[in-house]
Amino acid sequence: MLLRNAAHMELFDQLRYFTVLDGLAVIYLLSAWGILGYVIENPPKKRISTSVLVADYRREWMVHMITRKPRIFDATVLATLREGTSFLASACLIAIGGGLAAISNAERLSGVARDLALDAPAIIWEVKILLALFFITNAFLKFIWSNRLFGYCGVVMASVSNDEADPQALPRARKAGELNITAARAFNAGIRGIYFALGALSWLLGPEGLLLGGTLVIFIMLRREFASTSREILLSDET
Repeated sequence: MLLRNAAHMELFDQLRYFTVLDGLAVIYLLSAWGILGYVIENPPKKRISTSVLVADYRREWMVHMITRKPRIFDATVLATLREGTSFLASACLIAIGGGLAAISNAERLSGVARDLALDAPAIIWEVKILLALFFITNAFLKFIWSNRLFGYCGVVMASVSNDEADPQALPRARKAGELNITAARAFNAGIRGIYFALGALSWLLGPEGLLLGGTLVIFIMLRREFASTSREILLSDET
């Protein structure tokens, strides 16, 4: 009992290295992650995001697919999209394994901290790495789900007739389009997770580093979704 109490006291003593600013920085990053995802997927009508613009092209793709013979082009594009989700899911899994390996080796983690002249117990670095692993794990799950949705989309695409007179052709093509958009939404969420995981790693430099890293990630994401050259290209034939 005394040993357990002593262990608890030691843990609380180690956690004192976390400050109020650390807590605020973590809340800032998590809030930005959630709010940014919502704004990108539900942008204001006056400033549509790149992701939403591409979603309209996905719908048109599925409609034009009805009369395309053969559909090798459509199958190739869909296969490429699935390969992208598979690759990133595998990369996330490797990153998760590396992060867990670093956490499990507290002695090496402490040695790295000493080499960087950072004075803090190993549990502090473990918690900071866990924050990055949270985003990576979320990204991994999103990529897996995106891959599966692209698979569903492929099945529905295969059921679409080439005959425009078929009353089921257009409704099924639209279903395939919505599945494709949903898969892309999950894929984009996974990409955001990777960005925020990289931002979370800046916590290793302290709460100020986390605030700076999180702000940089927000700036990059907002620029690419609302002020990028690719967005202007997508809008160029609409004006």
